[in-house]
Amino acid sequence: MPEFVYEAKARTGELRRGVREAESEDAVSNWLRSQQLNPIKVKKKGREINITIGQGVTPKDLVIFTRQFSTMIDAGLPLVQCLDILANQNDNPFFANILRDVKNNVEQGRNFSESLARHPKVFDHLYCNLVKAGEIGGILDTILNRLAVYIEKRVKLARQVRGALVYPTAIVGISVIVISVLMTWVIPTFSQMFADFGAADEMPALTKLVISISQGFVKWLPLMVIVGAGTAAGVTWAYRQPAGREFAHRMLLEMPLIGPVMRKIAVARFTRTLGTLLSSGVPILDALDIVAASAGNVVIEKAIQTARARISEGRNLSEPLLETKAFPPMVVQMIGVGEQTGALDTMLNKIADFYEEEVDVAVAALTSLLEPLMMVGLGGVCGVILIAMYLPIFEIAGKVKAS
Repeated sequence: MPEFVYEAKARTGELRRGVREAESEDAVSNWLRSQQLNPIKVKKKGREINITIGQGVTPKDLVIFTRQFSTMIDAGLPLVQCLDILANQNDNPFFANILRDVKNNVEQGRNFSESLARHPKVFDHLYCNLVKAGEIGGILDTILNRLAVYIEKRVKLARQVRGALVYPTAIVGISVIVISVLMTWVIPTFSQMFADFGAADEMPALTKLVISISQGFVKWLPLMVIVGAGTAAGVTWAYRQPAGREFAHRMLLEMPLIGPVMRKIAVARFTRTLGTLLSSGVPILDALDIVAASAGNVVIEKAIQTARARISEGRNLSEPLLETKAFPPMVVQMIGVGEQTGALDTMLNKIADFYEEEVDVAVAALTSLLEPLMMVGLGGVCGVILIAMYLPIFEIAGKVKAS
């Protein structure tokens, strides 16, 4: 989604500047009016080339900052002094500059959440909204503690997903390299050796088949590279389109083996984020907007937006979630119980705890299942090629011995 730089004037006459992600300039203008601001200028942000190798803000940096800031606020230190201390003692110069900018904006009279929102790449929409809720409710230290816990759990969940994908991706990459080397260099060498021995016409059928495949591979390799690159470019373009992204995300949720794991991850992320927002005092309609934007899956995002629309009509949360069929019935029933008992945020966090443990188990099971399958597949292909190449050698050796 593109970013827009805006300037707007508040009712007090104060000039506000910032950056916001939106679909169009009109969307930014409408949002500014909803914040009781008068838009003066809204312009699409140009692309900037920033070289920040080794200087990006990691989740660990953000967690440490959030926890330290919470401790200082709880100890009664003024907001500006907290930011000054944290900026000066931060080992990451990129993050330190951001904190100094936040401090300067707070000194100029802006709210802390508005100052954070000027850096959406570091402090996302959810972070800023939770901070805003903490400012309004006077519980900023508590909110920051919840934020730190939420970020840690979110990072753990993302690490599990990456861990599940690293092994099969590595095996597939190694398989492609090994088979390409065998087809391009090893098999042609054996083929030439057999021809030199005059055994080209007497080779076993398996050897002839493997050599034919190798010859075709070498002959059509440039075309395969072009077709592969074109296919990758086409898939990338299609994925960037709304319909293509939705199709890919739907297929990902319905794939065997991987689909159930991805659905559990989506449920864990949804319940953890919504539970954190509701327990921090964010209204449910605003919370669902934020959760939908951070869902990470278009199918889940649309289901949440559908539920939000039904809630705005006066319905509860569990019924429209059940109608979308995007969430397991057990999850919806537990959400319904939470609504009836008035402890929805607590129930959502319990569901998140359960599903995060389920993701642990599912990722371990998936890895343990894929590991032998992929090793057997790679080993089988290499084994067939080696057998096909050594069969003629055995026959030649037998003839030499007989003579």
